[in-house]
Amino acid sequence: MKKWYEALFENYARKYDEEVFVRGTLGECDFIEKEISHDKSIRILDVGCGTGRHVIELARRGYNVTGIDLSKTQLARAKEKAEEAGADVKFLLLDARELPFRNEFDAAIMLCEGGFPLMETDEMNYKILEGVARALRSPGRFIFTTLNGLFPLYHSVEEFMAEGAEEGKATYRSNTFDLMTFRDHNITTIIDDVGNKVEVRSNERYYIPSEITWLLKSLGFKDIGIFGAKLGEFSREHKLTTEDFEMLVVTSF
Repeated sequence: MKKWYEALFENYARKYDEEVFVRGTLGECDFIEKEISHDKSIRILDVGCGTGRHVIELARRGYNVTGIDLSKTQLARAKEKAEEAGADVKFLLLDARELPFRNEFDAAIMLCEGGFPLMETDEMNYKILEGVARALRSPGRFIFTTLNGLFPLYHSVEEFMAEGAEEGKATYRSNTFDLMTFRDHNITTIIDDVGNKVEVRSNERYYIPSEITWLLKSLGFKDIGIFGAKLGEFSREHKLTTEDFEMLVVTSF
């Protein structure tokens, strides 16, 4: 039986590219460029690249990029888009929990919940971080976003999702946030690329800053910076607060 994140992305690529949360690509890539000092000699890995929006834009800007994802449909769309853009990107069908790379990349990105923190257990989420750590060589830079565990302590996730909903786009209902596990269980509904209504029972892990800091330190990462992740406006100037739905994490070896 397919896991919820496999079923959701089985035929959800063109529609995915129309969602609200994918509209900040240019600004996010500006931030990535700044963090890697505009060094076009390095190799960049995108974990959970989806339809390739970040790697394609980075390739257009002259960077050597590789994108991995678990979804065949998303990767197929990513390849189409890369060809249309004339962007040279290497795409690989891989499970983020089983990354085969060792000391091959100088930077890694994992944005918009690119696998982490969608896994069923904390151990599986940790395996993704472990894989990224192995894939990077020193000095290596790691930039990712994840769900901010401080947010649901002060706000209703369901109300937040409803406020940002647009007609014909993904919706979320019956949200239940578990204080013991920091997991939000909800029913996610989309209209897929062929017009079918798809409903899945999703299960996402929210993290608090001290957890992320400990997890990264256990893998040898240093200089851990955690900020508020604002769509298309990533910046070290955005202090993380309880108002931020996501956190932006920047770290290195």
